[in-house]
Amino acid sequence: MKSTIFETIDRHAERFKAISRFIGANPELGHEEFLAAARLTDELAEHGFTVERGILGIETSFIATYDSGKPGPVVAFLAEYDALPELGHACGHHLICMMSIGAAVGLKSVIGQTGGSLRVYGTPAEETKGAKVPMAEAGLFDDVDIALMAHPFYRYERSGSSLAMDALQFEFFGRAAHAAANPEEGVNALDAVLQLFNGLNALRQQLQPDARVHGIINSGGQAPNIIPDYASAQFYVRSASRAYTDLVARKVKACAEGAALQTGCTLQISNYEYSYDELRTNETLSAAFTRNLEALGIPAADIADGNDHGSLDLGNVSTRCATIHPFVRTVGERHSLHTREFRDLAQQEPALDNMILTAKALAGTACDVLCDPGLLAAVRAEFAAMTGQSGS
Repeated sequence: MKSTIFETIDRHAERFKAISRFIGANPELGHEEFLAAARLTDELAEHGFTVERGILGIETSFIATYDSGKPGPVVAFLAEYDALPELGHACGHHLICMMSIGAAVGLKSVIGQTGGSLRVYGTPAEETKGAKVPMAEAGLFDDVDIALMAHPFYRYERSGSSLAMDALQFEFFGRAAHAAANPEEGVNALDAVLQLFNGLNALRQQLQPDARVHGIINSGGQAPNIIPDYASAQFYVRSASRAYTDLVARKVKACAEGAALQTGCTLQISNYEYSYDELRTNETLSAAFTRNLEALGIPAADIADGNDHGSLDLGNVSTRCATIHPFVRTVGERHSLHTREFRDLAQQEPALDNMILTAKALAGTACDVLCDPGLLAAVRAEFAAMTGQSGS
């Protein structure tokens, strides 16, 4: 059965590569991925998927579905296709989307035999306001058995963890005055921001090692001879769990409230991006993916344990269904994500070849779950134990 999947992917490989090249050459920021979304949905429709666009009012999102008409698990492949400001596709999302679509097209070739149904979720803006968050909150993954995607990198890593994250903005409102003539009439909003930074620098000593609090001043006044009546700062607050991130966020907000009190400013706190939960890898599903990589010729010694690479909106999906997010080698040199060097190598033929190999590994993993009731039961049992939910 897997030979049929792989033959199907190989038959369409050049077309898949062409679409990836097109998206890579036409980078679009989050929620502006109109060219990418159109190419991806057109391709899925051509392969017989029923495509619903503009999910939850998010213009560049989609869900493409193919139902075998027979009972069985629901398999989801997740596609990302947003780019980075100035850098373009330096995170390899032009590869991610075609890994998932290639896997879906390959799996579709046998799903009439295995039963079950197949979905591709088009999830915009992973780099900022990730669409997976409202999709998960709306219950769009609640009937999914397994959700799979893979991320380009310079080496293979098993699906690991990510950091839960809150994106907090602190706006301080004071009173302007001439800084030389009558400073006593002013209330300095920039002083409040500086006090916030000082408070957070002291707070870090009392945080767990996995916690991260980092930010910038995004507005600090207009001229040095005017006491600023408005200043603001944006922070990311992260840790290895949602529960501890919530605790740290409360402490950070308390520091801001103290800064406002000390300076006489008023304070407004808001979230400028969605909050992300930590990724909870389903280890049973992850092991199945690793076995498929090995079967495709990747030596076990080349597959490292999973690491934390920051924060992902996929974490919110992993609280709803069994999920994996392995990293796969797509460039031959050791370059970090979000760099020009990685971007340039990720456009070249070796990266596209590895994109096709990864599509096969993803499809092969899903095929294993569809064909092996014992594997499916183990995946579901692990998800239930991890989350307290029964799964679909």
